[in-house]
Amino acid sequence: MKKSLLIILAVVMTGCSLDDKSEEIAVDYASINEAQILDFLDNNNLTAQKSSTGLYYIIEELGTGDQPVASSNVTVAYKGYYTDGTVFDESDTDGVSFGLQNVIPGWTEGITYFNEGGSGILLVPSRLGYGSFDYRGIPGGSVLIFEVTLVAIN
Repeated sequence: MKKSLLIILAVVMTGCSLDDKSEEIAVDYASINEAQILDFLDNNNLTAQKSSTGLYYIIEELGTGDQPVASSNVTVAYKGYYTDGTVFDESDTDGVSFGLQNVIPGWTEGITYFNEGGSGILLVPSRLGYGSFDYRGIPGGSVLIFEVTLVAIN
């Protein structure tokens, strides 16, 4: 009986330790990202609006064309960088075409604030970007800043 109990205990302990090592723990970056965005805005003398989802955006030029919806296919010229100014992605001036339902939530929401021809800045907290884990070279928990121009609604 004692031997069976020891074997069961050993199996349970081994199973727990394997699970503990193999699971990644998500970090809630909400308050960290909020502070990073507010610092960025303050340090760069910028004023932004904050949506109910936590997306910050600055409309520099509203644009004169139509306004897209979350299911629109659009062409956007952009530059993406971190709060320290390091650029991680950039399109050419002609932009890139995509469906807004196929991008990060910060873009699905943020691009709809502009009319065709409009431009501005999106400050995307990680929960509206790539989340808590590293993704294709973007560190988990990163605030993403995008200078965007809505070239066209396709």
